[in-house]
Amino acid sequence: MHFTFGSPYFLLLLLLLPCFLWCKQYAKPYYFSQLSWVGRQSPWLSWEPWLKMFLFILMVLALAKPFVYDARNNTHKKGRDLILALDASGSMMQSGFDEKNRLKNKFESNLALASDFIKKRHDDNMGVVIFGTFAYTASPLTYDLASLWELLQMTNVGIAGESTAIGDAIMQAIRTLSFGEAKNKAIILLTDGYHNAGLYSPKIAVQKAKEQGIKIYTIGIGKKSDYDAALLETIAKESGAKSYTASSSKSLRKIYAEINALEPSAIRSENYLNQRLLILLPLGIVFVLLLLWILWQKKASVRQSQ
Repeated sequence: MHFTFGSPYFLLLLLLLPCFLWCKQYAKPYYFSQLSWVGRQSPWLSWEPWLKMFLFILMVLALAKPFVYDARNNTHKKGRDLILALDASGSMMQSGFDEKNRLKNKFESNLALASDFIKKRHDDNMGVVIFGTFAYTASPLTYDLASLWELLQMTNVGIAGESTAIGDAIMQAIRTLSFGEAKNKAIILLTDGYHNAGLYSPKIAVQKAKEQGIKIYTIGIGKKSDYDAALLETIAKESGAKSYTASSSKSLRKIYAEINALEPSAIRSENYLNQRLLILLPLGIVFVLLLLWILWQKKASVRQSQ
């Protein structure tokens, strides 16, 4: 563990410490009937200036944002560049896919399971492509999986049109993956329909993926008669991946769990900081000391009045 300050320039305020002893303070008038009652006391011998200095130091330290961190190297990290290509066509509005909640449509069930999948892929650089009549990149490749999860919650059925452009979805996923630097790249394509729209045929898109060494894992949603099972199996086989069938949310959860166990590859090598801020520690001490000082002054004023 290491210790440092997030804003060390605030420590320059400590140069003002001598003012607590040497700067002229506001003079309060006191009246004594006899001069002999007035004693001489050096500020060096009084405890109040030192207490004020201590409180000032603690507050300056809090402003400087002290924290401890554990510097590690990410060369041991594993992962891949991974794109989720999710079908948002009109047919995904069908309900009954989730056994526990029959009112949930297929797209909502998939979003919930995809979000859970994303949370478990700690070492992956992930992105999302949404497709229907056309395909678009909803999120570029990112390590910020929490933000990716938040973005997924804002998508809905029909956002990319009512039809199903599987070829365009693969091509858009390939374009998004081109910005990644991982050795292993993969696409997880989920659909419940037949290819019936778009500029690119699945055959051309799969050939492009093969040239770049990108695996395409396909998941068919619903009954096998609802989607082009043969096409999805061909896409997966041609790219060196695997095709799955999900007839319910329970089976889809198992599929995501299996894909989650894919063999990872080395990705990142930059350093990172596991930070833990210590601001509350000096501020807590200041609060306690100020409270005790106020209570002591109240007691002292009561004694003098008596």
